[in-house]
Amino acid sequence: MLIPCLTCQSRFAPDEYFAACSGYNRWLDLVSWTCPRCGNHDDMRVLPGELGFGYRHRGRFAVHDRVRVPGLRRQRGELRLDISLDRSSWRVPARLGPPVRAGAGSARRPRRAP
Repeated sequence: MLIPCLTCQSRFAPDEYFAACSGYNRWLDLVSWTCPRCGNHDDMRVLPGELGFGYRHRGRFAVHDRVRVPGLRRQRGELRLDISLDRSSWRVPARLGPPVRAGAGSARRPRRAP
């Protein structure tokens, strides 16, 4: 089973593919991945039997493309995501802290001066 990069179409064995995962975002349930060949950065959601690729939009992640990976499993830990396929497994550490976006601040509206 070879897993493709959706940008350069290079294909990787699972060991090489999942070794390129750099962090797990627990709040959006995303894994960050950088292609070892072209350097493209993707966020993906690891789902049972497939990888879901898409985009962040308004604090959510929308899956637009799916790559089937039969036998792929996931186990969410407190500070990591464990990915397993057949007899192999990979541990992706969580990034600490909630996601930060530009302009983030208090949820309350500012008070007007009297």
